[in-house]
Amino acid sequence: MIKAVTIDFWGTLLLDSPAADERSRQQRLSGLYSVLDAMGIPVSREALDRAYGESGRRLERRWRVMRDVSVNKTVEGILRTVDARLPESLGEGAMAELVRVYATPPLAVPPTFDPGAATALAELRRRGLSVGLVSNTMRTPGAVLRKILAARGLLDFFTALTFSDERGIRKPDPAIFALTRWQMGAGPGEAVHVGDDPVLDVAGAKAAGMRVIQMATDDMEPAEEQPDAVITRLSELPATLERLEALGSSADARPARAWRAGSWLGQTA
Repeated sequence: MIKAVTIDFWGTLLLDSPAADERSRQQRLSGLYSVLDAMGIPVSREALDRAYGESGRRLERRWRVMRDVSVNKTVEGILRTVDARLPESLGEGAMAELVRVYATPPLAVPPTFDPGAATALAELRRRGLSVGLVSNTMRTPGAVLRKILAARGLLDFFTALTFSDERGIRKPDPAIFALTRWQMGAGPGEAVHVGDDPVLDVAGAKAAGMRVIQMATDDMEPAEEQPDAVITRLSELPATLERLEALGSSADARPARAWRAGSWLGQTA
């Protein structure tokens, strides 16, 4: 029996991919510059831009080993690249303001959600399913993503929210899926993950012992790990879960002849 469903954020709950988070780069840099300038700290925009780029490279190295850091540490790293003594010269209030202007630009121009998200999530809860969110954050922290969800009226649908910057681990590490399932009171065989990325979502959740529904587009390459089902929009999720539960373990034995939206391991839905 399926008791819990975990859902990816970027590219699944949202139509936007994780790359969309970088559209806030200039707002972040302008915010950092303005706060430092108001404090009388001479920092050039060019130095901040270089430090921002270096912080991205540090993040990518950490992300490659499935680990993450808090937004506070990221901002501290940017400041330290500009001047190694700068973070220690600032008070708590100044650091909090720098973190705020770095983290919050997406609130002004929020990402685009799947239009069927609210209806699908409401139906899952109506059926008594526990719904969780498992997200690798980019530069926008989980605290801000919660506000974006709340603004769209989606936050209350979730019984568990796991963001990589808050937990220090990232998909595809199976531990981030197990942590979320534990919060939802579901075992591996009782939970299904929904996500778009063939490695982060499909392979990661499979390694955690979960069944997986992949959110796919026509031009997406097949996952090396075969998903249990494929959908193209969240409006398809309730019916897909119903059919997946009905098929049960027999779905695993079906040959994967065709891989496209609307296919079930070789069978067209």
